[in-house]
Amino acid sequence: MTELEDKVMAALRQVPRFAEVTRADAITRLGGLTNLVHRVDIGTESVIVRIPGEGTEAYIDREVEAHNAEAAARAGVSPEVIHADAKSGVMITRTVPDIETMTPPFFRSRKGAPARAGRALARLHGSGETFRFRFELFAMIDDYLDLLGGKQVDLPEGYHQVVAAAAPVRAALDAADLPLAPCHCDPLCENFLDDGEVMWIVDWEYSGMNDPLWDLGDLSVEAGMDADQDAEMMHAYFGRAPTPAETGRMVIYKAMCDLLWTLWGLIQHADGNEAEDFWAYSTGRFERCKALMNDPGFAAHVAVVRAG
Repeated sequence: MTELEDKVMAALRQVPRFAEVTRADAITRLGGLTNLVHRVDIGTESVIVRIPGEGTEAYIDREVEAHNAEAAARAGVSPEVIHADAKSGVMITRTVPDIETMTPPFFRSRKGAPARAGRALARLHGSGETFRFRFELFAMIDDYLDLLGGKQVDLPEGYHQVVAAAAPVRAALDAADLPLAPCHCDPLCENFLDDGEVMWIVDWEYSGMNDPLWDLGDLSVEAGMDADQDAEMMHAYFGRAPTPAETGRMVIYKAMCDLLWTLWGLIQHADGNEAEDFWAYSTGRFERCKALMNDPGFAAHVAVVRAG
């Protein structure tokens, strides 16, 4: 075995029933921008072993993640958690069989995918589960800026000015008395697993109680959804056409998720994460945020949300 495979097997042996296992039938590297994620097949069992990336302990609370992952499994939207070590960050979950890991092209090509994602999010948000952690957009922006203050990295030109320009957005959301629900908060396409009938959701590192429309706006951005896909997802989520205020919140969060994840990408860039070009990732997201906020229709969405 390679050194990495040895590391995966050592993590797996933290589970008592796998304590004596020295070899696997197959170890398959899966995706992940910050973590090491592998599928391990042993006899008739198949599990996912997640080893956290270096430096993630600075901004991920593993106890919160484990609690929320177990709650999501109870809600029926996420695989069973077999083992979660809050100290090491190792998490082992049951493999979901016969699934396709979603990508933006798959959200376009797999018929009904936006609707299945909408229904999965509705099931999570309406589950009655309570997640630990309150996902607060502007507080997280401040936290990420503080974290970046100790790193050797520049912000994209004009970032602070755009945060200031988002003040009316913040005021509108504060005035709207928004509902809180257990939310994924980081709905990358790759965190959705589709078997053609049901969409499963994984990776609860950033999860918390949040306005549920964040998940829909962020997923729309990550999947590059067009207006028809947005409509399909939103109608499946609500079981009806969304109200103007509901659409407005979703659109607002499209811009705000890019504003936040710009900073996350800069942290990865500063930490030397080589999973992708995180400077390009950050500047691309920032430009997309500015374009949406400068769109003539954006202010109208903010106004309708403020009006309730």
